[in-house]
Amino acid sequence: MARPFRFGVNLLDPAPAEEWRAKCRRAEELGYDVILVPDHLGMPAPFPALVAAAEATERVRLGTFVLNAGFWNPALLAREVATTDALTGGRLELGLGTGYVQAEHDTAGLPYGSPRERVDHLVRTVEELERLLGSPEHRPGIVQKPRVPLLIGGNGDRMLRLTAEHADIAAFAGAHLVPGSTTGKLAPVTAGELDERVARYRRLAADRAEPAELNLLVQMVAVTEDRAAAVQGLRERVPQLTEEQVLELPIVLVGTPAQITAQVLAQRERYGFSYLTVLEPYMEAFAPVIEALRGA
Repeated sequence: MARPFRFGVNLLDPAPAEEWRAKCRRAEELGYDVILVPDHLGMPAPFPALVAAAEATERVRLGTFVLNAGFWNPALLAREVATTDALTGGRLELGLGTGYVQAEHDTAGLPYGSPRERVDHLVRTVEELERLLGSPEHRPGIVQKPRVPLLIGGNGDRMLRLTAEHADIAAFAGAHLVPGSTTGKLAPVTAGELDERVARYRRLAADRAEPAELNLLVQMVAVTEDRAAAVQGLRERVPQLTEEQVLELPIVLVGTPAQITAQVLAQRERYGFSYLTVLEPYMEAFAPVIEALRGA
C-alpha cells in the first residue's frame, strides 16, 4: 500500500514578526502538513523562526530543511533541538545535511572541509545527538518520545548509508552541486539518475524494521497549459537535456493542476516519494495539488 502524502513548504524569506506569522498561518490554511526553514546565511535563523511558526499555527509540523551540520557543535545543537521541541509542543522534525555552500562557511569563518570531512562531521553529529537526546539525564529533555523525528538529506553513497541506518525520513535533493562551485550552484539530477539513487538507498535500507518516509525537494512549480514554454529558461541552463528530459525531471512540476497531480502520483509510484517539499515562491501555486491529493 502506498504511503499517504505529506506536503511541506520551505520558507526562505526573512520577515518581521506579524508578516512571518501571517505566512505561517497561510501555509496551514492551504493544507501544508509541515512548515520548514533552511539553514543558509541571509535566510531566517531556523530555531527561533520555527518557535514563532508554532505560536501562529495549530496543527502543522515544524522542521529544519536542512541544518548545515558544519555550522553546529553537537552538544549545542542538542540544546537547541530539545528546547525547540518543547517550545513547539512536540511538533519538531529535525533535518540534517552536510552543507554545500563554501562561501557561507567562509563568511562565517568556519572550516568547509572536503566532502569526506563534511560527511564525517555529519556522522559524528547524528551519533552524538542520538546519545545526548536519548539520555534521560540530558537537560533540557525532549518532548517527543522516543525521539524527535530525524530527516537526513543527501544522495551520495555514504549519505545514503547514514540515512538508511539512522533517519526516519530520507530526503533526496534531485540536484547536485556543480563541481567547483563555491556559491552552491546546483544542477538537476535526471529521472534515471534518481532511479539509481533511490534503488541504492532501498538496498541499504532493506533490513530496517520500519521503512523510512521518502522526501523530494521540488525546485519548480508552474501552473500552465504550455509546459514547453514554462521550462524554456531551465532548458537554457541544462542544454545537454532534451525538452522531454527536462519535463521529466522529478524536481520540476509543470502543467495544469490535473497534470501536476498526475505527475506527483506517478512519482510516488516510481520512486516512493510520499513527502514533497516545495519552496516558498511556489506555496500558493502548489496548493490546488494538495487539495486534489488530500487523503490519497
